[in-house]
Amino acid sequence: MVLVGASRRSDLVDRARGLDPDDPGDKKALNLLAEQAKDAGGANDKSRRGTYLHDLTEYVDRGEPLPRSISGEDLDDMAAYMATTAALTVIAVEQFVVVPELRVGGTFDRLSYYEGPGPDGKPIKGNFITDTKTGNVEYGRLKMAAQLAVYSRGKLYDHTRFPVNASDKKAFAAWKKTEFTAEEAASAYSALPPVNQDWGIIVHLPAGTGTCELYWANLNIGWRLAQLALTIRQERSTKGALVPFVSQVTKDGVAFDSASV
Repeated sequence: MVLVGASRRSDLVDRARGLDPDDPGDKKALNLLAEQAKDAGGANDKSRRGTYLHDLTEYVDRGEPLPRSISGEDLDDMAAYMATTAALTVIAVEQFVVVPELRVGGTFDRLSYYEGPGPDGKPIKGNFITDTKTGNVEYGRLKMAAQLAVYSRGKLYDHTRFPVNASDKKAFAAWKKTEFTAEEAASAYSALPPVNQDWGIIVHLPAGTGTCELYWANLNIGWRLAQLALTIRQERSTKGALVPFVSQVTKDGVAFDSASV
């Protein structure tokens, strides 16, 4: 995509000439030019389209009129979304949660109430974490199950209680040194409404197809994977996995360590 973008944006190539990749300042400039070339090559088109469709689903779930500028293709996608999710009642939209034991946080798309046949065909009801995917779901299924499992075990977190301008490096550095009482910290957390921790729901809305499907996500499998990911992350700091190989070799009748020869 970088080469495609460079062919479309010759001005980026011109600006790159004369920059030294070994110079820290020039390297930063080159990285920025490479990102601009990727964007010009269409590398971010699918991501932007997916974000736009997510925005449109919010209009639908909040009961608001869709923008007048919506295309016929997007209108077909929203019609499919509305028909497929008709059995779901939206309880909450775009909520940020944290899971302290995993030291992670994220925003789930929806908390939805559902009553009807479950993944085994037996009746099931309650609140379910619901996440919309606009790309291919053939790959990354385990990742999706882990993502929803983490959300289902999260606590609502109100970060606005501790405001900071993260783009201001000095202000952010000072903020990180600010001390808060245990009571102040605890006030930012609140419990989710009761939510099913065995199953979640994936809404597959492939962009531009006018189709939508629902999938059950097994959150017990996902939770095991999330805990495994934590173990792997912790083990990354383990030292001693590789040590120097030292043996005795002879050179002109004199013994040397192989590491010094």
